[in-house]
Amino acid sequence: MKHTGEDPPRRQGYGLPAHRAGGLATRGSDALMLPQQMGWSEGGGGGELDLLGYWRMLLKRRWSILAVLAGALALGVLVILLTTPEYRATTTLQIEREAAKIIDVQGVEASESASGDREFYETQYQLLKSRSLAERVVRSLNLGQDAAFQSMNQPSGPLARLRRDRGPEVPQDPVAQERAAVGQLLSRLEVEPVRNSRLVRVSFTSPDKALSARVANAVADSFIESTLARRFDASAYARNFLENRLAQVRQRLEASERQLVAYAQSQGIVNIPSGEGAGEGRSVDASSLSSLNDALSAAKAERIRAEAQWRQAQVAGGMTLPAVLQSSSINVTREARARLAAEYQQKLSTFKPEYPDMVQLQAQIAELDRQIGTEVSNIRSSIRNNYEAARRQEAALAAQVAGLKSGVLNLQGRSIQYTILQREVDTNRSLYDGLLQRYKEIGVAGGVGANNISIVDRAEAPRGPTKPNKLLILAIAGVLGLFAGVLLAFILENIDETVRSPEDVEQKVGLSLLGSIPTLARGQSAAEAMNDRRSPFAEAYYSAGTALSFATDEGLPRSLLVTSSRPGEGKSTTAQTLAVNFSQLGRRVLLIDADLRNPSLHKAFNLDNTAGTSNVLAGAMRMSEAAAAVGGSLWVVPCGPLPPNPAQLLARARLREVLEHAQEEYDLVIVDGPPVMGLADAALLGGVTDGVLLVIEAGGTRVGAARAAVRRLQIGRGRLLGALLTKFDARRAGYGYEYGSEYGYDYGAEAPKKLFARKRLGASAS
Repeated sequence: MKHTGEDPPRRQGYGLPAHRAGGLATRGSDALMLPQQMGWSEGGGGGELDLLGYWRMLLKRRWSILAVLAGALALGVLVILLTTPEYRATTTLQIEREAAKIIDVQGVEASESASGDREFYETQYQLLKSRSLAERVVRSLNLGQDAAFQSMNQPSGPLARLRRDRGPEVPQDPVAQERAAVGQLLSRLEVEPVRNSRLVRVSFTSPDKALSARVANAVADSFIESTLARRFDASAYARNFLENRLAQVRQRLEASERQLVAYAQSQGIVNIPSGEGAGEGRSVDASSLSSLNDALSAAKAERIRAEAQWRQAQVAGGMTLPAVLQSSSINVTREARARLAAEYQQKLSTFKPEYPDMVQLQAQIAELDRQIGTEVSNIRSSIRNNYEAARRQEAALAAQVAGLKSGVLNLQGRSIQYTILQREVDTNRSLYDGLLQRYKEIGVAGGVGANNISIVDRAEAPRGPTKPNKLLILAIAGVLGLFAGVLLAFILENIDETVRSPEDVEQKVGLSLLGSIPTLARGQSAAEAMNDRRSPFAEAYYSAGTALSFATDEGLPRSLLVTSSRPGEGKSTTAQTLAVNFSQLGRRVLLIDADLRNPSLHKAFNLDNTAGTSNVLAGAMRMSEAAAAVGGSLWVVPCGPLPPNPAQLLARARLREVLEHAQEEYDLVIVDGPPVMGLADAALLGGVTDGVLLVIEAGGTRVGAARAAVRRLQIGRGRLLGALLTKFDARRAGYGYEYGSEYGYDYGAEAPKKLFARKRLGASAS
């Protein structure tokens, strides 16, 4: 590939890594910063509502939403087609408030109140919907034997029509027919008061127009008749009967209460009132037992937890205890020891162990080891003391609970008769309260006066059906379908644990994004895409190279490790492409294949793999002898023979020496490393290079795997410069059709494909 000499344009706004502003590209023991720690919310930055992120998510799941919406609308249409049309007829009544006569003296009447007026009208509305009125209407119209009315009980639809063709299934028992007709009438009867008036609408709905009007008018007529008939129901005999019954129940209640109190005093039963009734509650011993039992459960749980910690402290090593790992003093002491050990190892190459400075360092390290051991012993003793205290507390509470149990059991035996007496008191009190309330509500029957109920408008046969409401059904189906589709989209998005977008790299993984590499067209290779410099693939790698130039304070790192969390994410392609791009800029670039388990660079550059990185690390040859020039200022070192233990070979000190010598001879050393997960190779390589680039496959790498890879690299003291998102499809990620247009001049058009075809034809001809 040929370059014009100009720096490639920076695309997508990811040219400057986030570590320049305090990101993750730090060396050594810097901890992985989660999105919440970096000030990001789950849905966006700064805890604000990320509407753009939601919109992209909906665009990505648009086909699922549309499918659910279409299904809901189809279900709504099916409901409309299967629903039988029904007609509603309405009768309007006027109900006047009639004052009750207290004394039969002209001019003396009970005063009406707003609450009494509401109660009166609410009573009338409930009477209109009463079963007794429905039975009167059924008998007056003989609806139990009416075929049109009985047909409403049968379901509609093709199966129902087939059954009716075979013969109607009408019960033969007249009582059962009448009972079914009453239930059907009540289920289809509607009583609707007119607001701020004394009018009420009585409506009946059925598939028959004439039947609806006939039943609605019959309900109004029967209601007027039943209201007039109720005036003759009250009598003096009912009042005298209630008075006699009240006297009897009162005497029975007083006697049962005296008997209950006497028995409680004789047996020494004291209950704590619960606030629910006069005689209800729990005994003092039962309350104490309940409290102590709760305390015993808590003490037992605490003892189990303390015992588990003590058993773990007995079995596990001192440094593996959670309390030891969480101790700040031990961590500080261990860090100081690590620094002294590193200093000792550094000076060991210059001085002998008997040198005074070396002896002093050994004494300091021994003192720190003694301090760590003392602190671990103290923590182990603290865990044992906690366990002993929890065990003693559990034993004390268990003894108290056992003592209270016998008292409670004894009290339960003596409370049987008390409960029987208490139940009798409650029964008598309920009877007395019910009779007293009934006595207060009953009134003296009077003569029949003027009718206070009149019919304003009689029901007529309706012109059109009221059910089904097609627009309402479709609207509800559409709203529910849209809601269900959006809910499904959110569920699919939340259960998706893969890294799919640039925002996921920064917010979920916590790394700076150095670039997003679009996915290749079907059947297109990476080399073919890089040959077309206007392709989105090539432009994305140019942008990633520009971002790497600003990755550190010194600019481009002298040595760079390219790795990924798992195989197949594009790390080798990234290493090759970056090496070729930087070599075209005039830099002397050395590309090393350090994947000693599954090498691939020798296949990409058609090199002999009989000697390479493994021979150099083993000391059998020098790097200059293993490097092969592949054109321009680019040299490639293949893997060489596969070693039996790659991690042991990479752990030698020669790896650092080889890289240091290579950095002296070349401007940039790019190491194509193995995947991170499950292997120690990448962590070892990351600790000796100036920077690490983590390659993440869009839609293929899980967030947990990427975070684990970052932690393993940081544990190995690797300097993470950022991440590169590969195989990124902007359309599937919900960014629309214009998201990737900045990569090239004609993104998504056919012109680059034709231009690339012409270049291939020209190359083959030459």
